[in-house]
Parts: sequence; C-alpha cells; structure tokens
Amino acid sequence: MNNIIDELNDKQKEAAISVKGPCLVIAGAGSGKTKVLTHKIAYLIEKEGVRPWNILAITFTNKAANEMKERVENLIGDVAKDMWIGTFHSICVRILRRYIDRIGFTSSFIIFDSSDQRTLVKQCLKQLNIDDKMFNDRAVLSEISNAKNEMLEPEQYKLRTNNEIRKETIAKVYEMYQKKLRENNAIDFDDIINYTIKILSENPDVLDYYSEKFEYVLVDEYQDTNKAQFTLISILAARHGNITVVGDNDQGIYSFRGADISNILNFEKDFPGTKIIKLEQNYRCTQNILDAANAVIKNNETKYEKKLWTENGKGTPINVYRGTDEYDEANFIVENINRLRREEYMKYTDFAVLYRMNSQSRSIEDILRRENIPYKIIGGLKFYERKEIKDTIAYLRLIQNTSDNLSLVRIINEPKRGIGRTSLENVEQIAIQTENSMYEVIKRADEFGLNRVFLNSREFISQIEELKAKKDNMKISDLIKETLNKTGYTKALEDEDTAEAETRLENIEEFLTVAMEFEEQFAENSLEEFLEGITLSSDIDNADTEEDSITLMTLHSAKGLEFPVVFLVGMEEGIFPGYKSIGEPKELEEERRLCYVGITRAKQYLFISCARQRTIFGSTSCNKVSRFVEEIPKELMEGYDETFEDKTSKAYEDYNFEWKYGNDSVTAYKTTDIPRIKPQTQYAFRTAESFLNNLNKQQTANNVDLTIYKAGQKVYHKKFGEGKINYVEPEGDDAKVDITFEKVGHKRLMAKYAGLEVID
Repeated sequence: MNNIIDELNDKQKEAAISVKGPCLVIAGAGSGKTKVLTHKIAYLIEKEGVRPWNILAITFTNKAANEMKERVENLIGDVAKDMWIGTFHSICVRILRRYIDRIGFTSSFIIFDSSDQRTLVKQCLKQLNIDDKMFNDRAVLSEISNAKNEMLEPEQYKLRTNNEIRKETIAKVYEMYQKKLRENNAIDFDDIINYTIKILSENPDVLDYYSEKFEYVLVDEYQDTNKAQFTLISILAARHGNITVVGDNDQGIYSFRGADISNILNFEKDFPGTKIIKLEQNYRCTQNILDAANAVIKNNETKYEKKLWTENGKGTPINVYRGTDEYDEANFIVENINRLRREEYMKYTDFAVLYRMNSQSRSIEDILRRENIPYKIIGGLKFYERKEIKDTIAYLRLIQNTSDNLSLVRIINEPKRGIGRTSLENVEQIAIQTENSMYEVIKRADEFGLNRVFLNSREFISQIEELKAKKDNMKISDLIKETLNKTGYTKALEDEDTAEAETRLENIEEFLTVAMEFEEQFAENSLEEFLEGITLSSDIDNADTEEDSITLMTLHSAKGLEFPVVFLVGMEEGIFPGYKSIGEPKELEEERRLCYVGITRAKQYLFISCARQRTIFGSTSCNKVSRFVEEIPKELMEGYDETFEDKTSKAYEDYNFEWKYGNDSVTAYKTTDIPRIKPQTQYAFRTAESFLNNLNKQQTANNVDLTIYKAGQKVYHKKFGEGKINYVEPEGDDAKVDITFEKVGHKRLMAKYAGLEVID
C-alpha cells in the first residue's frame, strides 16, 4: 500500500491521506482527481482499517462510478465490492427501494424519463384546459424541474408566484403533475433525491441508520451539485464530519441544470475546519494548451486561483483558422484529420469536434459524409429513444408495475388490438373517478360496461398476468424475448417486411445484448434493477468507445472526456459566447468556463475555427471572432491574423444586390433595385442558380403561414423525409420547429426556410 501512495505526487498524496474532517480538493483539468479519490478509498480501508460498507463515494455518471469501482478493486481486491459507489440517483434509488413506502409509494415504483415527463405534462395541460401554445410542455417541465432543484413542493412554489399569472398557471400544472406521478406509482429524476431527503428528514430511525453507517463521504465533481444534492450530502456527513469533495470551480458549466457553483465556493464556510488542497499538475495536455486555458480563465473572477502546468512538454502551437463560411470551416477540419492520419497514423477515434449548439453539426456532417469519414454524434437521437426500444421498455415497465398508465397507453395497441382512442379516454375517466389504474379498469372492463374493451383486451391482460408471474424466475433477456413473442410485437415487424422494420428488429437484437451484458455484470438481477439502469443511464455512458469513428458533440457533453486532437468550432461572438450571455456577467463567466473545459479536452493538438459568415436556424449572420480567442496570447497560436479583430467589417451592413454571370460563378454588387437580402460573397455562390435560389428563399420565406405547424403533426422535408413535430417555439417573426425524422433522427428547423409539407 505504501508503494501505491508513493505513486502520487505530493499534493495528490496529501489529499489521499487527509482522512479526518472536511477536505476540499480543487482539482484542475487532467490533474488526476479520480486517482486521488480511488487511492484515498484504498488508504482508508487498508491503512485506517475502515470497513468498506462504511464508505460512500458519489459520482455524477454511471461511467465514472464504474471506473471508480474498477480502480478501487484493482488496488485492494474484492473487498471493495462491499462499499457504496454510485451516482447521486443510483444511491438514492437504493435507499428508496427500501423505505419509499414511508411516503406512500410501493417498492415497485418506476422512474419516468424525460419523454415520459413531457407526456405527463401534456396530459396535465389538456386536463386543465391550458393552451399548449402559450405553455410549451418543455418550458413548463423546466420550471417544475427548477422548483424541485430548489426543493420547492407545489404548495411552496405556489406561495412564491407573486401573483404572476404564468407562474400561478404552472403551479396548477405542477400540483396535478405530482398527483399523476403518484397515481402511476412513479417518480421523476428530481424526485429521486428530494424524496430521499424527505424520508431521512421525517424518519429518525432511517436517518440514524445511514448517518451512522457512512463514516466517510466522498463526492466527485462537486462544482456540479445543486441545492438538493448539497442538502443530501450535508445530512449524511453530519454525524462523523469526514467529508471529502473534489471539484474545479473553473469547470462549473451546468447552471442550466440547476447546478450551484456557490456550493464549492462556500464549502469551507459550510464545513468549518476545511483543509484545502490544490491539484495543479496536469497529466493530459501540452503546456501550450494549458497556457491557453490559463489565459482564458484568468479573465473570470475566481476564488480558488490556480495555474495548470505539466511535464509533457511545450507541444505544437494552437492552430487557428477563419473560414469563409461553415462549409469552408468543415473542409478545414477534414483536411487536418486526413493530414494527421497520413502523417502520424492517427485513428478516427483520436479526433473530436466540439461545438456550442447541436445545430452546428449539420455542415460538418455533410462534409464528413461526402468524404466517407465515419463519425458518431453524442447527444443525437439516443438508442433508448427509438420507438421499438421505448415500446419494449414500456412492456417491461407494465409487467413490473401495472399502475404505469403511460406505458399501458403506449403499448395497448402495439400491435393493433382494436382499442381506440375513445375507448382509452373512457378507461382513463373511469380510472380517475374510481382511483384505479387504467390497467385495473381494462382488466375489469366488463364491470364498467366497457364490453368492447373487455373482449379486445382479454388476450393482452392474460399475457401480462402470465409474464408478471414469471418475471422473478426468468433471465431479463428471456423475459424480453417471451414478451415480444407472446404479445405479437416481433411478428408484426416481421410481417411488415420493410427495410425500416428490419432495422427495428436489429435494434431489438441490440437491446437483448444490453440485457445479456446486464446479466453478466449482476449475478442476482431483477427487472426493477434493469429498468433503473436504463432510465438512469446517459449519452456518455452509452457511447461506443470501440468504434473507429470521429466524435461530434457539444461542449457540455465533452465534460470528463479527452482526445488527442480536438477541434473547437464556431468560435464567434454570438455563437460562443452566445448572444444571450453577452452583457450578462454571470452567464458570460460560465461560457468562459465552458471554453476552458473545451480547450483542456485536447491532449496533443488543438484546432480553433470560426467563419466570416454562418447560416444557422435559417438565417445568415456575420460575426467577429470570439473574445475567448482574443484572450489567448498570440504567441501560442499559429494562423491567427490581426484582421480577425476588425470590429467594423462591412459584413455587418445590410446591402441590396444585383447579380452578374461569370463562367461558373455569380458576383453580387451593391444596388438599390433588388429586394434586400443578407450580404453574401462570391465564394458563397458557386453558381448563378445557387444565388437565385438563395434570393428566392428570402423573398418567399415571409409568405409561409406559421400557424399550420402544430405538435404531433406529420411533416415531409425534401432532404430528411417524413417526421413528426415534437413542438413549435416562436422566435421573432419566425418559429423553431422541433422534429424527429424517421430516417435521420432529431432536427430543429426554422419554419420559414425549412420548406415543410404537412402530411397529417
């Protein structure tokens, strides 16, 4: 054990052996924070004689938790299996399964994911006769989530509405939303932690058990904690006072999720006697990359100032490129990928392209497809959001918990069983009146005079009852197979005999692989644990790290990852930082922290790019180079041109144009006769036809009737094919249309320019 501790540098070692009282470890990017946590756990068990089950270690992702478990086991062996290591949510679910009956739920409760939550909010809006155009389900759900992050129950939220009509309306939705969750014997993500706190606070015996049990509490990524998470940690660590948190105030980037950076900034005040240790030696990046990160972040006001350094060497300069437009920028990315693969034999997995918004990936994807370069997007249409997977999970959830009305409604006619919308509405009304689940009403449909429902549902009810009786004695993979076969779901896809159905069957096969991997990992497994694992998983947890492809993702998704080569794209004012944060000091500082995170994902090479003009959400803009680029010392960069900083470019002016044919291009001239369009360059229009198409687009966009687009409609797009509108969000004189396309997944388009055709 002494040899293992000796592997640590002086500051890491100090953090690992500081075992008594509160300890705050300020860990810079790539400074080995996971190594410190795992070695501290091993030190506590091996040297301090602490029993593994008296240690609680909390992370933010399943991937991080599994990595921590594996590292501790490598250090001290199987004894590590007896300690509690997991995410906030998985730890709390473990407590809830044992004690949730104290607050009126049964132990077979289910966890609603974001899609389920939106469905439930829509039901509430409809039942309360609230206009869903005025109260978008996503916006309402976001407000409810924010209230829960502040630990405000519906009545408490209502008292804070200050007579604001909008908030008073949301308070009504919040109250009904919680009531419906309880009717479904379900909780959402935010409830997981809040209900755990509620049980601990209201039940002295439960609090006494866990506060005594956990002699040592360790928390990773502490800068990302919200009020509820802080409260939970404080309660559990109060008795023994041995709490170690590791985090970096310069990497606090999740305020939009409710994260409160003041938790880390006020830690020594909240836990008197705190020992503060800074980890500043970086093991990931070159010194040039670290110097750039240090230079950017020093422009923020910060409490725990640090300066990252490394023994990795100076490295190459940061390559900066300003393209003509987003396609020129994408070509720059591809050229450098091909060059580094050719010159340094790099794999595609060595490259990551990071952007501020998902919509920026479109032009990059176009060029990667053209060049036949494999890529994957983290944060696109998720595997678990595909229809056939959600259907399968809904069957499993109903088998686990027949009070789950949402799952029942989803699969009662998958495949078709002749139970129409009107029948389901009648079932729902009876369920509300009699305080039964919809499943129970359908099961006893003859008693309620629903004769047609009774006849059409007999086989379905019989199948679910049989599967319920078998579930505890079957492997999960076998249960899935039998469910899909008995219910006719697999046969319906086989009978469809289309390429799309074949793809769906392949996805179900992949889901069976997920189940078998779960069975291998957990010898004693249960359906409820399997469903929990799926619901609590994240994009990063499910990312395929073995496939040789380039990774495209947002900067927020990249947190915690590293790549030999990173491209930071769209580094322009208005894009990054975004327009909404400019002029808002607090938000601008978070944007700068996000830039710091992006820079420090790169191990060897960092490329920064921007464009003179960019078309996004259907509108073209010309922005100056991001202030974050200007904050990097010029001697650290190559390719940077002082003209990038020109703040009075004519690109900001509105022009009128006339056009003139050339051999293979068209040139635009300033005039007063042609309808106004945004300024363009000769490069942007390679043919006269493209110029005329662009001009025609802008002339016809104003004639689009935005009122025809509604949530739930099926639409057709000439490039993306058929899709379904999720929601419509007004933006200025236009509207963003959020659509899930059957072939290409999720897209957000500006209605005026998308050319959408309503087909349903």
